[in-house]
This record gives sequence, structure tokens and C-alpha cells, in this order.
Amino acid sequence: MPEGDNVWRDAKLLGAALTGRQLVRCDIRVPKYATVDFSGSMVDAVRSRGKHLLISVAGHLIHSHLKMEGVWHVYPGGPRSPQKWRRPAYTARCILGTDAATAVGFSLGLLEVLTPEQEREAVGHLGPDLLGADWDAAEAVRRLAAQPGRSIGTALLDQRNLAGIGNIYRNELCFLAGVHPAATVQQVQKLERLERIVDTAKRLLEANKDRPRSTTGLPARGDAAVWVYRREGKPCKRCGTYIRHGTLGESLRPGQAEQRLRDIYFCPRCQPPRD
Repeated sequence: MPEGDNVWRDAKLLGAALTGRQLVRCDIRVPKYATVDFSGSMVDAVRSRGKHLLISVAGHLIHSHLKMEGVWHVYPGGPRSPQKWRRPAYTARCILGTDAATAVGFSLGLLEVLTPEQEREAVGHLGPDLLGADWDAAEAVRRLAAQPGRSIGTALLDQRNLAGIGNIYRNELCFLAGVHPAATVQQVQKLERLERIVDTAKRLLEANKDRPRSTTGLPARGDAAVWVYRREGKPCKRCGTYIRHGTLGESLRPGQAEQRLRDIYFCPRCQPPRD
């Protein structure tokens, strides 16, 4: 799943191609919005909000979320010099073209057209954006600490606490802080590492937002770019102990037995489970 820095880069890429330019093509391939056509309108801005992307045009917002498989591409050249797409055309869900470039959103997990009044409903629940102007580290810590019995691994993925962390960063942040993903927020607080995790999250996303490939402190090549993520069965780069894989989940609603399980990776020596 793309992380906040990936979406920030997408917003920057689309902004450079679309902002201040008139659309000559607008094809939104979602049945509910199939008749929406902003051709002839100027794109006012493109911005990210956590892992959400918002394109302002004609007094509306084209709101997308990549989910697991989505991606935005920008192809140079206008309608008279079209470029071959790098993804199958049947996976294209949004096509926005100017006289100089075409932006295509493929396999987008969410795509909708909103009025400015609907923006709050779509993204107003998000916590402080790690790469946004509203970033507030103290508020992010406060939100995380408000549920002391929750595992730090699930709390970090909850975009209501802080916006922009996906599964790669949550695993890497837990390793860098020396805490097991299943440790409770309260246990992390007792170790005085909650603020450190939030500060490290901010520094990592800021450092990676302009890089083509993210890294958590090691060379950005293969699994050298990460400490534990998807490295199960391989030796820890700090102590040599084999990295383990597991799953971590929580009830989707209070009192509900069903759980949403996500992969966790950890070093049992550097990140010992805590009772």
C-alpha cells in the first residue's frame, strides 16, 4: 500500500502537469460520475492529505485514494502526440488531459467528485498530516496516547491519529524504536518512546518525499532499503537474529469478533514482546 510520501510525490507530479492549465480531456470512469466532464476548465491546484489526493477544478474536487494497487502516471505530450500508457487501458479510472500532458489514474481504490463542502466528510477525520501544513507532533502524540491499551502497530496505521503512515513505515518505525508492534501504546509510553516514534515518522517521510524510492536509513536497493519489512527469515542487520513475520489485527467495531489482519515483521531480540 502506498505511503504518505508516495502520494505527496504524486500530487507534486500531477500539480506540475495540470495546475494552471485548461483540461482538453476529462474522462472519469466511475458509473456515478460518468457524465462529469470538466473539459474547458482550469485546474486550480493538486494537493495530498495523508494518503488522499485532491485535484481542484471548476469548483469541485476530484478525490482519489490509491488503496493497494492504485497509481497515477503523467504522460508528456498533448492529444496530438499521445504516449503509450504503461498500464492496461481497461484499468484506467481517471484521465485528465491538457494540451501538454495527460494524467491517468490506474486501479484507483477510491475515485469520487466532491463539492468543497463535502471535503470535510471525506478527509476531515484525518489526524495531523505528516507532510502537511497542519502537522502538529504534540497533537499526534495526544491522539495516540488517548487509547493506551491499543497496540502501537494498529494505532500507527489509524489515519485518525496521524495521516500518512502505511504498513512499511509502521513496521520500520517499531523496529527503529525498539518496540514490538503488538506492544501497547501504554507500554511504549513507559519506555518514553512514543514521541520518538512520531518524530522519526516525520523525519523519514520528509527525507523520502522527493526520492523515487523510499528508504528508512539504508541504501535504497532491494531489501537494503528496509530493516525488517518483508525480511522474514533473514538476519537482523543489527544483531543477526532472524527476522520473524506475523499478523496483527483488531476488531473492526467494538464487540465484533472479526479482525482486520495486517502483516508485521520484527526482530525478536531488538523488539522483545512485552507482557
